[in-house]
Amino acid sequence: MSEISNSYVARIGETAGLVWHALHANGPLNLSQLVKKLERPRDEVMQAIGWLAREDKLVFMDRGRARLVALKEQAGT
Repeated sequence: MSEISNSYVARIGETAGLVWHALHANGPLNLSQLVKKLERPRDEVMQAIGWLAREDKLVFMDRGRARLVALKEQAGT
C-alpha cells in the first residue's frame, strides 16, 4: 500500500509544479481554467493547490462569483 501512496503523493507534487507554472505563465486563474489547462483530474488539481497553499505560495481572490488563485508575488498584478 505504501508504494501506491508514495506514487500518488508524487503525482500531486508533480501537479503542484504544473499549477505553479500555469499561474506563473498566465497570472490569476480560476479552478476551472486550471483544470482545463492542466488536463488533470479536478481533485488532483485541488490537492495540488492545497499543497502550494500550505507552502504559502498562493493567494485567493474573490471576483464576483469566481474565486481566483494566484502566486503570491503576482497577486498585485
